[in-house]
Amino acid sequence: MGGSPASDANATSVTFDRLPPSWAPTTAVPRLPIGVAVVSVLIALAGLIMVLGGLLFLLGEVGSTVIPSALDLFPSIDLLGAAILVVLGVALLIIATSLWRQETWALWTTLLIVFGTTVYLFFTGSITVLFVLLVVLFVYLLSVRRYFY
Repeated sequence: MGGSPASDANATSVTFDRLPPSWAPTTAVPRLPIGVAVVSVLIALAGLIMVLGGLLFLLGEVGSTVIPSALDLFPSIDLLGAAILVVLGVALLIIATSLWRQETWALWTTLLIVFGTTVYLFFTGSITVLFVLLVVLFVYLLSVRRYFY
């Protein structure tokens, strides 16, 4: 009992037969909520219509006689507007794909767009069914944010 504390600590050693398993991140992705699936499909459809409308207008303006003018989805735009429409449509397709894959940046981008549109409708006095749907969508997307990684 008369030994020093340093010699007592060295005398007692603990040994293990095996080490605990090492931690590895899981690749399990939470299930896709049905509302997010519906929203991503609707965003993809809107993006597809924008891309097709812009491309059809651009092809008609280039002088192609193959595209009839009856297929012009957005008759009141010009060349710059059609190009912007194509770019925005591609961006919406990327957001829709990322929402389907449950990527966090797509969720926050969608929330920002929905919030901005809701604020715009509120301050312009357009309190309609669209406004109510956007508020419900905003609350729903906030409530399912735990499903995104």
